[in-house]
Amino acid sequence: MEEVEKVKISIMGREYRVPAGLTILQAMEFSGYRLIRGVGCRGGVCGACSAAYRVPGNYRLKSGLACQTVVEDEMELVQLPFYPANKAIYDVETTVPTEKTLLQYYPEIARCMGCNSCTLICPQKLEVMEYMSAALRGDVAKVAKLSFECILCRLCTTRCPADVVQPYVAILARRLYGRHLAPASPHLAKRVGEIKAGRFDAELGEMKGKSAGELREMYKARDIEPQ
Repeated sequence: MEEVEKVKISIMGREYRVPAGLTILQAMEFSGYRLIRGVGCRGGVCGACSAAYRVPGNYRLKSGLACQTVVEDEMELVQLPFYPANKAIYDVETTVPTEKTLLQYYPEIARCMGCNSCTLICPQKLEVMEYMSAALRGDVAKVAKLSFECILCRLCTTRCPADVVQPYVAILARRLYGRHLAPASPHLAKRVGEIKAGRFDAELGEMKGKSAGELREMYKARDIEPQ
């Protein structure tokens, strides 16, 4: 039987040998850690599993999502626990997006030093500092556009010397844009009207009566629109 190649890693200061090719999450579980916090979708979407690590020959502290980052030999790593961050309270229905709204709820934006640490640490490779600059100018639409793929892992917040909570600023901008600035979709309004009128009630009732296997077959046989 062919021996599996293994690499040596350090987790929370303790050394382990794990199969090469595992992600940080997989390596931690292989090493006996039971992960009940800091783990979500395991697919790089939720941002719950942010991790920090160092590799040999590089003095820089690196970061990434533990479900996506593959372990390296001699890697030293630690998962980042949840920590509190300033979060503004607002009613998106009554909050009017103006050039001062983002600064009103997150005045710390004005302390941004332009160091670009937030951009460098982002696992999504987003231009975080650029949309923080847009936030300072009050450009809600640009912040919403540039931050659209933010997964709220908050790694940028851990490195910000000005204590700006970039993801919360960004999600406020996206909510304001979606509620007050984005053009209304006639297709969406039409479909919501059809749902309220009960057009799909019979089909939904039929699906509720099917088994999991039957639902899988329906899914496989569905019509797929051409790309």
